[in-house]
Amino acid sequence: MQCEFATINSNKEEIKSIFENTKTIAIIGCSPDPTKASNKVAKYLKDAGFKIFPVYPKEDEILGEKVYKHLSDIPEKIDMVDIFRKPEVIDKIVDEAIKRGDIDTIWTQLGLVNNDAAKKAIDAGMKVVQNNCTKMEHEALF
Repeated sequence: MQCEFATINSNKEEIKSIFENTKTIAIIGCSPDPTKASNKVAKYLKDAGFKIFPVYPKEDEILGEKVYKHLSDIPEKIDMVDIFRKPEVIDKIVDEAIKRGDIDTIWTQLGLVNNDAAKKAIDAGMKVVQNNCTKMEHEALF
């Protein structure tokens, strides 16, 4: 897949509103390695008061939280899906989010853009933030 420019995205005002209305975040691709960005962001979000659900295929616990193999395995309502996976799998993650029916926001981290998946999420009634870091944006706003 070629690098894409995000043609679908939220502005700063919408991002602030997303954070104000988010309590639970599924972190797709949350690494157990504390030197990895996904782990650092997850720790920051947890410390900032969000309930996090790490989604990773090979661990049982990350940052003291139960790890889920798939987004569909999480038994609680999820407000935001924070994605640390390659752009070509974002479509599948959005499909899983749509199937759940309880996700408010799809967020892709820095360098991650998939406009087709973003449009699909918007059409399903979700908000979308692409190519932004949840930690950096939250720190800047709060």
